[in-house]
Amino acid sequence: MKTLKNAKVGDTVTVARLHGEGPLKRRIMDMGITKGVEIFVRKVAPLGDPMELNLRGYELTLRKADAEMIEIL
Repeated sequence: MKTLKNAKVGDTVTVARLHGEGPLKRRIMDMGITKGVEIFVRKVAPLGDPMELNLRGYELTLRKADAEMIEIL
């Protein structure tokens, strides 16, 4: 299973599935990360956490722990 955590800078990936449950999954969905959305990995912090992403026309910063719950194609 490939997750958003494994994506490299410059990659454009598509969300295949969201893992997790309850309020955490809902929070990720409220940020616009849903099945089928394309995400461009813009930057990763020098120590690897967090990641800066572009999706749906805006920039989003996401922690690696949250990115691990997002399965990509």
